Amino acid sequence: MSEIRSFADLRAAVVDQGAHRLSVAGGDDPEVMKAIVAALRDKLIARVIVTGCADSIKASLPSDLLAQVEIIAAADAAECANRAVAVVRAGDADILMKGHVDSTSYLRAIVNRDTGIRAGGVLSNVTVAEMPSYPKFLVATDNGIIPQPTLAQKQQIIRNTAPLFRGLGLDCVKVAALAATEKVTAGNAPTEDAAHLAADSRAGGFPGFIVEGPFGYDVAVSKAAAKAKKLDASRVAGDADLLLFPTIEAANAVAKSWKFHGQAQTGSIVLGAQVPVLLNSRSDKVDRRINALLLALAVRTGERA
Repeated sequence: MSEIRSFADLRAAVVDQGAHRLSVAGGDDPEVMKAIVAALRDKLIARVIVTGCADSIKASLPSDLLAQVEIIAAADAAECANRAVAVVRAGDADILMKGHVDSTSYLRAIVNRDTGIRAGGVLSNVTVAEMPSYPKFLVATDNGIIPQPTLAQKQQIIRNTAPLFRGLGLDCVKVAALAATEKVTAGNAPTEDAAHLAADSRAGGFPGFIVEGPFGYDVAVSKAAAKAKKLDASRVAGDADLLLFPTIEAANAVAKSWKFHGQAQTGSIVLGAQVPVLLNSRSDKVDRRINALLLALAVRTGERA
């Protein structure tokens, strides 16, 4: 499988790949229903189970798609989320999508110890960007779940991305552990953690990954910056696939800047659960919701590889 470097190529790779089933928490929103209809029309998924107001959801569906959609009535956000997660837990869906529910209710249902779908490790969020200024997908993590990950959590965050990158056709993922400086300084946790992760990688601790750092953002994505700082011998500097940020604020701000200032097409997904989890903003339009679904399908492909 050749490396996938754009959402158009990803769509071509995953369309008609199997009878995937999507569980949606809260279908009472025009953009959510437009995304469901588009996914069914484009044969990205074969069946949808959606929770929410049955009358509203049914009214949003074309008659020729009704047979592919099951509606589960739910009165509020918590019930929508709990019932959508229960569908996944029962084995009746392969992917979970956030619809018109708040993130707190959605994540609470996912991580519930008795009824949720955690897989045992940490959950982490990634945003994948396709930008004119970069020759391939660039991925940021963790920009949505863990505020200030520990070293152990950073190790798990890296490993969580393995199925995604396999599904995108990468055999060796280049990870830049980011900090404000390339100098390792005692008491500066981002630099110390980055050095520890790089040492783990050299010792074979991350099969399928090359982890280096600490790197500033410029060094991670610019060969010119890497050369200026005499880091051009690095296998990762200037050519990173995955940017591991030290805090959620940094990752979130950079990922949003790609969208607003980098002319980026983006999609976001949560990794580390029993199935791929889509955590879209309620303001996201159809294209970004479909991009996230394409990433979920890449994860499913990577899980089978």
